[in-house]
Amino acid sequence: METLSWLTAFPALIALEEPARALLEKHSRIVEAPVGTLGYSEGMPCNAYVMRLEGKSRVYKLSASGREILLYRVAAGETCVLTTTCLLGRSDYPASTVVEEPIRDVIVPSHIFHQLMIDSAVFRRFVMENYGALISDLIVLLDEIAFHSIDVRMAKLLLDETGSRLSRTHQQIADELGSAREVVSRQLKRFENKGWVMLGRGYIEVINKEALQKIQL
Repeated sequence: METLSWLTAFPALIALEEPARALLEKHSRIVEAPVGTLGYSEGMPCNAYVMRLEGKSRVYKLSASGREILLYRVAAGETCVLTTTCLLGRSDYPASTVVEEPIRDVIVPSHIFHQLMIDSAVFRRFVMENYGALISDLIVLLDEIAFHSIDVRMAKLLLDETGSRLSRTHQQIADELGSAREVVSRQLKRFENKGWVMLGRGYIEVINKEALQKIQL
């Protein structure tokens, strides 16, 4: 890289020591990828640490039957918890990721990552604090899947969306909730019959947010 101007996207790294800055300037690079690009797949080796500057990707796991369950998404200003896990444990990826919005990432080769983890207290703190926060998010996801009913999780997904319209198919929602399309379709139909949502082709319009919020109480 010519400069380290991208550090402004990660304020915790502004205070990096000079040797660490020199390593990043020499060995890191910026890559871009369009929608639909497969970032990594299950079983692939982890060769680099990734810091997201722009865009969004989803990380998912496939069951033996081919059903997809969303684990989490990586957006601008974030890192990938599975990538960190695989680098720290020197293991292969246990899941896959695909680009949902065009991405722009900073890539740090694995051997430079390990050197920075040893030599730079600032970089080490940044990695571990991000790692801890992302692990907490995964625990919340597991809690929702294990202990919350489909109607509660569906209501949360609809309310978390910016605006009142969710542009996703029933299958895509099923993948995110770790459920079956038929279950999702039945639940959405119940919401529609109650006048809480309106179902369209490839989208769902939220009509009664207050009713959906009450489900989560």
